[in-house]
Amino acid sequence: MRKIVAGLFISLDGVVEAPDQWHFPYFNDEMGTAVGGMLGDADTMLFGRVTYDSFAGAWPEREAAGEADAGFAKQLGDARKIVVSHQPLEFTWRNSEQLQGDFVEAVTALKESPGGTIGMSGSPSVIRQLLAAGLLDELHLLLHPIAVRRGAKLFDEGESSVPLRLVSSETFTTGVLNLVYAPAPAGEGSYEEARTHL
Repeated sequence: MRKIVAGLFISLDGVVEAPDQWHFPYFNDEMGTAVGGMLGDADTMLFGRVTYDSFAGAWPEREAAGEADAGFAKQLGDARKIVVSHQPLEFTWRNSEQLQGDFVEAVTALKESPGGTIGMSGSPSVIRQLLAAGLLDELHLLLHPIAVRRGAKLFDEGESSVPLRLVSSETFTTGVLNLVYAPAPAGEGSYEEARTHL
């Protein structure tokens, strides 16, 4: 079965909205390697509409410009791109299509189809849906040492918690933490058990 691997830039206070307004001071070769490594094996990309519109508005032009990021832009352009939206969409970026049918059924079928890793960049609302459905395999968080103090957060208020297991961690020279999580079963415990460790 194919894996779904999602990556986000996130601030200390959990903000994931508009990272272009706060994360560039922390972008260096270490982060570039991490982002490239996460998406390097992906032959399919899954997007929410807002993130897709942002990518489609920038990366085709960057590929055409032929500058330093043109190789990454071509990789994104060549990948199959599937967009989650409740509204009918029209596409100009090559290899783009809309997810059809029930979200859980369609993503489950996608995971069971032939192919490589299914990558995600941004799209926090889709990530939340995948976690709730048990369909996300890895969550890569590039945690920036800044409190943005405004904007949408990765996790909104909800009924149930989202337990995760830390798979790996790395500290960049900028202070950014490269954290990789996988879903985990809900933990059990009480203060009575915890106090034995105090």
